[in-house]
Amino acid sequence: MTTLIEPESALAPPEIAPDEQQIALFLDFDGTLVEIAPSPEDVKLDRRVAPALETLRGKLDGALALVSGRPIAFLDAMLAPHAFDIAGLHGAQIRLGGELRAQSDAPDSMHEALRDLVRFANSHVGIIVEDKRVSVALHWRLAPSLQDEALALMRSTAAKMGPGVRLQEGKAVAELVPASASKGDAIAWLMATPTYAGRRPVFIGDDITDEDGFKTVNAMGGLSVRIGADRESHALLRLASPTALRHILLEAAENGHLTAANFARTDQD
Repeated sequence: MTTLIEPESALAPPEIAPDEQQIALFLDFDGTLVEIAPSPEDVKLDRRVAPALETLRGKLDGALALVSGRPIAFLDAMLAPHAFDIAGLHGAQIRLGGELRAQSDAPDSMHEALRDLVRFANSHVGIIVEDKRVSVALHWRLAPSLQDEALALMRSTAAKMGPGVRLQEGKAVAELVPASASKGDAIAWLMATPTYAGRRPVFIGDDITDEDGFKTVNAMGGLSVRIGADRESHALLRLASPTALRHILLEAAENGHLTAANFARTDQD
């Protein structure tokens, strides 16, 4: 169960500001700030990105957050010494202003599911189990021929676990997460807090796991941006790659100016 502390402005969500300079920036991590890697621990973050995000956070008066399937602790380690607002584990964890404001509890059935997935991985070369404590992910990027078998296992496991768990499918990965957790709900909650309220939300992601966030941001009159053009999406704009996004962020940090219009530049890679 996720318990959220009600933000001060939650009862009366403000109008989205018409001035596009007043944006709130939400960023996925894998496939967005970093390239997808063969295994979860192999990702590499350009050393210039975290300082650039720190600069942009200042220019946005604090309205910048990561919204990722990764745990907060992992993202903190990647972005150290900077500590940002984060919705981790698909929204199962939310940290705002240095304070943990939400934390889902893993159902007891998650432990049994983890054992089953580890057994499957031990008997299939290339399958990786990622235990995030609150959630658990099964990766088959190194064993693409096992996709159907891995997905079938995850779907049957989710069905056994019942309504308290949601199966989140992504690129060569499927994850069992608390049903109450979603990137869209996390963004909506953050947008109702004083730091983010009244701004135009911009959310950038790359995967099926980000579609809920895209829909939420679109409904708020914001801007949704998908990295890559490999599938249909609710995102309103596309960028070619994490490299293209990195160019935009680094340039904006250097210029000290970031608006929604920056992300319409699709000519960079």
